[in-house]
Amino acid sequence: MKKYPEYKQLDLSGINKEVLSRWKANHIFEKSVAARSNNPSFTFFEGPPSANGIPGIHHVMGRAIKDIFCRFKTLQGFKVNRKAGWDTHGLPVELGVEKELGITKEDIGTTISIEDYNKKCRENVMKFKNVWEDLTDKMGYWVDMDDPYVTYDNKYIESVWWLLNQMDKKDMLYKGHTVQPFSPKAGTGLSSHELNQPGCYKDVKDLSAIVQFKTVRDNASEFLYDKSHGELHLLAWTTTPWTLPSNTALAVGKNIEYVVVNTFNSYTFDAVTVIIAKNLFGKYFPEKNSELALADYSKGDKNIPFEIINEVKGTDLEGLRYEQLLPYAQPEEGDAFKVLIGDFVTTEDGTGIVHLAPSFGADDNLVAKQNGIGSLTLVDTQGRFVEAVTDFAGMYVKNDFYIDGEAPEKSADIQLVIKLKKENKCFKAEKYEHSYPHCWRTDKPILYYPLESWFVKTTAAKKRMVELNKRINWKPKSTGEGRFGNWLENLVDWNLSRSRFWGIPLPIWTSEDGEEKICVGSMEQLKAEIEKSVDAGLMSTNPLANFVVGDMSAENYATFDLHRPFVDDIILLSGSGKVMRREVDLIDVWFDSGSMPYAQLHYPFENKELFEKSYPADFIAEGVDQTRGWFFTLHAIATILFDSVAFKSVVSNGLVLDKNGNKMSKRLGNAADPFETLEEYGADATRWYMISNAQPWDNLKFNLDGLAEVKRKFFGTLYNTYAFFALYANIDGFSYSEDEIDAKERPEIDQWILSELNTLIKEAGESLEDYEPTKAARAIQLFVNDNLSNWYVRLCRRRFWKGEYEHDKISAYQTLYTCLETIAVLASPIAPFFMDKLFIDLNGVSQKSTLESVHLAQWPMADETLINIDLEEQMRLAQDLTSMTFSLRKKENLRVRQPLQKIMVPVLNEKVKAQLEAVKDLVLAEVNVKELEFMTSESGILVKKIKPNFKTLGPKFGQQMKSISLAISQFSSEDISSIEENGNYMLQLENDSIQLELTDVEITTEDIPGWAVTSLNGNTLALDISLNDNLIQEGLARELINRIQNIRKDEGFEVTDRINISLTASEKLANAINENLNYICSETLADELRITNIEETQKGSTIELVEGINTNIEIQKI
Repeated sequence: MKKYPEYKQLDLSGINKEVLSRWKANHIFEKSVAARSNNPSFTFFEGPPSANGIPGIHHVMGRAIKDIFCRFKTLQGFKVNRKAGWDTHGLPVELGVEKELGITKEDIGTTISIEDYNKKCRENVMKFKNVWEDLTDKMGYWVDMDDPYVTYDNKYIESVWWLLNQMDKKDMLYKGHTVQPFSPKAGTGLSSHELNQPGCYKDVKDLSAIVQFKTVRDNASEFLYDKSHGELHLLAWTTTPWTLPSNTALAVGKNIEYVVVNTFNSYTFDAVTVIIAKNLFGKYFPEKNSELALADYSKGDKNIPFEIINEVKGTDLEGLRYEQLLPYAQPEEGDAFKVLIGDFVTTEDGTGIVHLAPSFGADDNLVAKQNGIGSLTLVDTQGRFVEAVTDFAGMYVKNDFYIDGEAPEKSADIQLVIKLKKENKCFKAEKYEHSYPHCWRTDKPILYYPLESWFVKTTAAKKRMVELNKRINWKPKSTGEGRFGNWLENLVDWNLSRSRFWGIPLPIWTSEDGEEKICVGSMEQLKAEIEKSVDAGLMSTNPLANFVVGDMSAENYATFDLHRPFVDDIILLSGSGKVMRREVDLIDVWFDSGSMPYAQLHYPFENKELFEKSYPADFIAEGVDQTRGWFFTLHAIATILFDSVAFKSVVSNGLVLDKNGNKMSKRLGNAADPFETLEEYGADATRWYMISNAQPWDNLKFNLDGLAEVKRKFFGTLYNTYAFFALYANIDGFSYSEDEIDAKERPEIDQWILSELNTLIKEAGESLEDYEPTKAARAIQLFVNDNLSNWYVRLCRRRFWKGEYEHDKISAYQTLYTCLETIAVLASPIAPFFMDKLFIDLNGVSQKSTLESVHLAQWPMADETLINIDLEEQMRLAQDLTSMTFSLRKKENLRVRQPLQKIMVPVLNEKVKAQLEAVKDLVLAEVNVKELEFMTSESGILVKKIKPNFKTLGPKFGQQMKSISLAISQFSSEDISSIEENGNYMLQLENDSIQLELTDVEITTEDIPGWAVTSLNGNTLALDISLNDNLIQEGLARELINRIQNIRKDEGFEVTDRINISLTASEKLANAINENLNYICSETLADELRITNIEETQKGSTIELVEGINTNIEIQKI
């Protein structure tokens, strides 16, 4: 007979390699999809990673979540296609190439051609493709990597162009000149969702300045000069002094009250008169200086006197003129240097007067345009002052923009403020900590900069996007309603343009005057439009001449490259005969990935029917950082073009941090290497630890100690349970060849574990159906550790190794086999390698299933007829009583093998009494106690105390806590019994009545002399801890049996081998042996036990049984 495989030790890493090899050899992944080819489909979208970087441990987490639900749905019978994808465009690739080549954006098109640069990008983007594929294999993530979608592929680009063409037809694309987030180090504008990626806003300390803007004395301002004792200045606050050369206006609040103050400048000591918001006056003019006289001030005095000479409203200041602060250049168009009204001005901080540089702030730009104010742009796109700013020309406005080691000791901000101080134009300067946006890819500060860009009119679709978002099943819900929902509520138009080189070109051609444009939506259309240009003499040949319309082969689509610079050379003809050139920008790379539901299938040019059947996705999953990235772009495109959600359910997983809660990084040396982790602990333990330790959307504190514990406690326990089964099943020749024993004909312990198993099938299935993998993992773990191993196998072990191979033993084998096989299926989505190995090891002998893999199996259906809730409650009570007894033994230092006389348990009602009667013998045998006695609340033996549980009561009742606490302290024993029995209690207060739950109170029991008392889950138990001679003797006999069994195991005896025993014994031990001789021989399979002197057992082992009692034991196999 074929035997169940037995192993010397658990080797998860070895199992990974063995199973992975079998999967590949037998094409198990492909078969899992093909076997369901005629079944309903479950659609999963893979968010494309970029292969120009190395994967980290957080990718194991993210990919495990995706894999779990795809495997689960496959087990449920769905066809689950999983197409891999590669994100191949954008800043990550370009910046990597620039670093490798030692160039900057300005070198592209000069020292290196765009064609050569993009060729290098194409090579670089797949630099670590093999590493990603290796990790994907080793962690057990099933996804089709043989036919991935690649965003630089011409077919993919054509689908993206079609999407943009459809948007243009809906009038959802427009060109605008606006102030936008701009990354000088990346050389491109950014969209608002890119700016809101996690970690983009950083707390920085910048130099802030209160700047004096000197008013022009004329008829409009004359009323402010009454009683002034120096030049009159408007005080404006800025945290970006580098924008001051570009100032063209100031803004005040319409209804804000301002004060006019005579004082002195603390840097030049000159007499000045300043205007500041009344609510902020005290921040700069301390009350202690109010009594100082202006006439008494001497240069250098630290305490500067002041005098309020006037109070005015913001409306009084509107239209005032002031002198240009730093006259480097003049605005070419519009008015300038004027006070405006701005509804964004507040008195929360600053001075209540806002400095406006329309080129570098969206609010500034808007109010300036509304009032006909011109702008000055005295910083270039690299973040440097232009030549007109003579004394600072060429300086970067942020030291962060310099190459390491080249930044000046004093930044541009500092040097500007020094200049202003000398010129009596700075009232105060100090460091100010604030949150400042940084580029998500370069990690350098961004600037707000005036740019011409193409936009998607997302604000026009905002209402519908909000509505459709409510249909999505977000896990967690709070992300959909909060982070994502709030983002949609405050949506701005999507800046689509990117001033870069490697990406999908914007398919828009415009005439020089901007009056005519065409948005190309296909290769066919582009070829036709070029033909018109050729006919008109604008182009000599058609670069798409070899492209055959309708031929979907890869070869045909490779006849022309849709990237720059090739598309830049294409000139088209407008309807009125004007020359049209392509808008030079690329599109936002997030549009690339947001297009994947369509472009991965080359829709609508191919696979139209397949797309319509598999859209929208049933499920997607990515990190929380994609909330305003991929999740947003998917949702925006789907809403605008298809009036649909792009995905029905989404799991947004949290961060993987180090064990102390810090972000992992190579620089800090706290990053876990995914390959080393998988090799050391195995993919199954790694995945199980990540999923069971914390909900996917919570941040995980990754700790190798916790991973080792999962490997030992869960997988070690399951491995040992299988090993126990295999050992005795091989001895008895169990192969599940007998007829299935009806569950009702099996012993109650078998019925109980089968009931728990079917309850688990329901719970695990419902949890995974609800995208709650942590609940499923913990339920499976609890079943294996507490119910199957620690209870069922422990209580039934004698059924396996004693007795004849008849009904009872066969029932035990069938029951344990069923549990192991079912666990293999239930846990396989999370631990795919080990569970497949377990499934194959079991079925290789039984042939109950002839499937090649557990991943080709069906998810089991719970048999409701086998679920017995009363029996489960009854056994749970037995488990609680056992746990309490063992905890008391440990507390009192009483060995488990030392029998005790009695336990007492209070009986709350007849149901509990019946349950106790049913498990009485089981509990007594398990805890090694002779008697169990029932107590009623009236017996008075146990005295209980009750006190409020402030953790649960506080949040619910708040101010009533004092009266509730007083009422609880007055509970009688009957009141305590009532809340214990019913689980709740109606508490009468002076003017109110509230319902207390059992969790709202803490009930303890006073110890009884000679007894130890404890409580668990609402149950109380008292243990008699006194010992008599008979109990002590039996305890010694049990210790002796244990030592003999250990020797048998160490000597390599078979479990069926019979033995003879010789041992030495003191009088106390000899008496114990004589009183329990039959019991000892029966348990150890001994035919003879002789007490001898030390000389006769000199070959044996000297062993301590209990403190002070030793023996020398020799055993011989018969």
